[in-house]
Amino acid sequence: MANIKSAKKRILTNAKRAARNKAVRSEVKTSVKKVDAAIAAGDKAAAQAALQNLQGVMGKATAKGVYKKNTHARKISRMAMAVNKIEG
Repeated sequence: MANIKSAKKRILTNAKRAARNKAVRSEVKTSVKKVDAAIAAGDKAAAQAALQNLQGVMGKATAKGVYKKNTHARKISRMAMAVNKIEG
């Protein structure tokens, strides 16, 4: 355990940020799974709706600094291409 006051504060701050990041990443993963499920089912309308939701969730995560800008762009781009490949 840290003895210095600033080190103690840093431990608390890091724990708080880690918890927030974990929750945000979990929410993003859930949204990705919903898009993947809609793609697997071949339901283009549901996939597009889920993709729209994913863009919002990932946008917030990127704004908070959980994901980098290019990571966000890459993931959304790949999902959008997969949704666009659905026949229907």
